[in-house]
Amino acid sequence: MKLEVKGRTALVTGSTKGIGKAIAFELAKEGVHVLVHGRSRTEAERVAAEIKAAYPESLCRAAAADLVDPEQRAALLRDHPAVDMLIHSMGVYGIQSYEETSEEEWEQYVRTNVLAANALTKHYLPGMKERGFGRILFIASEEAVMPSGQMPAYAMTKTMLLSLARSLSRLTAGTDVTVNTILPGPTMTEKVSGIIEGLYAGEELTLEEKERRFMSEVMPQSELGRFLRPAEIGRLVAFLCSPHASPFRGSPIRMDGGLVPTIF
Repeated sequence: MKLEVKGRTALVTGSTKGIGKAIAFELAKEGVHVLVHGRSRTEAERVAAEIKAAYPESLCRAAAADLVDPEQRAALLRDHPAVDMLIHSMGVYGIQSYEETSEEEWEQYVRTNVLAANALTKHYLPGMKERGFGRILFIASEEAVMPSGQMPAYAMTKTMLLSLARSLSRLTAGTDVTVNTILPGPTMTEKVSGIIEGLYAGEELTLEEKERRFMSEVMPQSELGRFLRPAEIGRLVAFLCSPHASPFRGSPIRMDGGLVPTIF
């Protein structure tokens, strides 16, 4: 299937590593001009150069800023006033004790995972509606609909994104602008692979063997039986950014590997 997105421009937040980086690569593969975002300009430029080397047709550029900082965020928006696709991949996460999580930590999660994304959306959505085309995607998690209790602040903010996407989708009626949320299951990012390696340090096992053991011991309910790969999420994003995905509107799109047992 030809996705018909060549020449469009996408801002992918948090795209110097992990899921965001994979999304940037998959969009560039389809000819999208990607703005690689990260707090470090050096890292954003490095990844942008890496993508351009792989896919020269993508006019990939770095877009560095701490999006939680209003001044840095405003500077990024001045430099890049319009995009066709906005993919919110930036976020913070970690195991927490509810009783020991400070108010400052709760605020950090909300500012980073929700308010920064909302500010970018508020800027870019009007232009998308005026031009009659746009794609906004929030990367959430299965924690949004099935909180484990181990990541309360993270789970809360991801649930908030589902509500925000549904509200924003109501504002796009009559246009080819869509707002959706993807809910991936546990994903083998660089950070996760390091954690898995550390859990079974000293054992004569490959990373794949450690992965299977972890899943069988910790997440036996997973039907996939392994972690998602970032590129798998990137390919879904590329499709949802295409004109073929216009019927997806305000949708929570699950790709959790069967981890969530409910129908809805």
